[in-house]
Amino acid sequence: MSNPLIGAPHGGELVDLIVSESRAEELRELSLDMESVVLTDPQLSDLELLANGAYSPLTGFMCKNDCRQVLETMRLSDGLLWPIPICLDVQEDAAANLSVGQTVALRDAEGFMPAVMHIKDIWPVDRQAYAQGVFGTADPAHPGVDRMFNTMGSHFIGGDVEVLTLPLRFGFRRLRHTPQEIRTLFKKLGWRSVVAFHTEKVLHRPDYEQTIRAMAHARANLLLHPVIGRIRPGDMDTYTRVRCYLAACQKYSPGSMITLSLLPYTMRYAGPREALLHAIIRKNYGCTHFIVAPCHAGPEAGESCTAFYDPDAAFSLAASYAGELNLSVLQFEDLVYVEEDGAYVPKKEANGRKIRSMTEEEFIKRIQDGKKAPEWFTFPEVAKEMERSYPPKSVQGFTIFCTGLSGAGKSTIAGLVCARLQEMGGRPVTFLDGDIVRKNLSSELGFSKEHRDINVRRIGFVASEITKNRGIAICAPIAPYGATRRQIRRNIETHGGFIEIHVATPLTVCEKRDPKGLYSKARSGLIKDFTGIDDPYEEPERPEVTLDTTDMTPEEAAQEVLLYLERTGYIR
Repeated sequence: MSNPLIGAPHGGELVDLIVSESRAEELRELSLDMESVVLTDPQLSDLELLANGAYSPLTGFMCKNDCRQVLETMRLSDGLLWPIPICLDVQEDAAANLSVGQTVALRDAEGFMPAVMHIKDIWPVDRQAYAQGVFGTADPAHPGVDRMFNTMGSHFIGGDVEVLTLPLRFGFRRLRHTPQEIRTLFKKLGWRSVVAFHTEKVLHRPDYEQTIRAMAHARANLLLHPVIGRIRPGDMDTYTRVRCYLAACQKYSPGSMITLSLLPYTMRYAGPREALLHAIIRKNYGCTHFIVAPCHAGPEAGESCTAFYDPDAAFSLAASYAGELNLSVLQFEDLVYVEEDGAYVPKKEANGRKIRSMTEEEFIKRIQDGKKAPEWFTFPEVAKEMERSYPPKSVQGFTIFCTGLSGAGKSTIAGLVCARLQEMGGRPVTFLDGDIVRKNLSSELGFSKEHRDINVRRIGFVASEITKNRGIAICAPIAPYGATRRQIRRNIETHGGFIEIHVATPLTVCEKRDPKGLYSKARSGLIKDFTGIDDPYEEPERPEVTLDTTDMTPEEAAQEVLLYLERTGYIR
């Protein structure tokens, strides 16, 4: 059966940038003399979507003119609709070694080379114009803006790419498809109308109900198309999410109604513009309909979703271009559970009846507290998968992160807590004292501001691995910088608990103790950049526990920490 309703890709043809094996071998030999550009995970995602045609008609990373046109008009220089620049940013030192006309090897962090790029343009990033154009704001509270100002490189490089092979992906390979593979599958199944559902979260009952409604409205089959690029720090890991999708897929009957495919895309959280890009991508995958949710691609959800974008702005923008895209845009309604009906209805139709609703964050907290998952919110099979990854706090891993000035009593308190937890047993406990880690993990580092921060980040990385594997990590570095502590918290809370202990003993008391004689050396100028003397200590904003050991014994301080752990369910 033909499928005449499935339209042509954006721009008319599906791009395929993967070269022949003979050309690939030639490029591998030539790459020995090429300059290399190491790509981040988000950049590898963009490369993959360029390579497989999901970003059709683009044949490489955008040059300056296309980037400017997209920012100002949402169109490429040839007039074709395109809402967000697909650009490759590099740091200033890397840009200094590159020139127009040069061919560079594009590599991942391990040195593997999936592609080469023929540079046609190099230009400095106008961060203000980019922020306003893509995100509609330059507010650093927006995660996309924050990344752009603090992580993105200083220059863009543009040009066509030749792809030797798609970036290496190891997990769930059977669920990864190119646009051409999906289009071929639709043709084989005889699907003439397909609605795409974009999600970054687990599929719970409200989402399931929405997809069923959309399929009925469009008389279409479903492409469940979750993104699996990097998500917000602290969000659920990809493997758990995919296992939950597989469990939820069993609820559709018959099974041939839907196809699950993983999209290697990294969210930008650009709201309306990004919703339009998502629609173009699904058009390239052969879909005829696309669901847009309230606050689609916004940086927040729920009641805070209006912080940067109107809840309906994404739908309005995508729908306004539906005719040009030859793609039907469906609005995702806000559903709530009505108890007396035992069913989900649009919130506007609840008419004062008792309703229930829950965010995924509230649901995760519920199962971490050991409470039963409500079946009105999710399927038992999905809850079971989530419970495997989010056990009760009493068995999950966590990190105790003691921070404070030198001599505040951090190591002593941490050592006592470590001993008490080891006495209790049940989980392995590792004490990552600052001095011990510096000796065994960071012996090559000095005591400059940069090196001290690197040492703290290493402690945080080791603690996150211990936490991920259901152990307890106890850390006691000075860790004077708030930004570093916040990053460590975000990384660790992805896997378990993070308990920040501010040992807030005043500087005057710490100086009187001065067990290592460091303060006196800092006062006399023998030690530079010493925390509390000529380098600041940024106090934690909202630590879980604050301790002042001026008039408190180490045993009393340790008891305060243990009481907090018991109160919050980490220990019994």
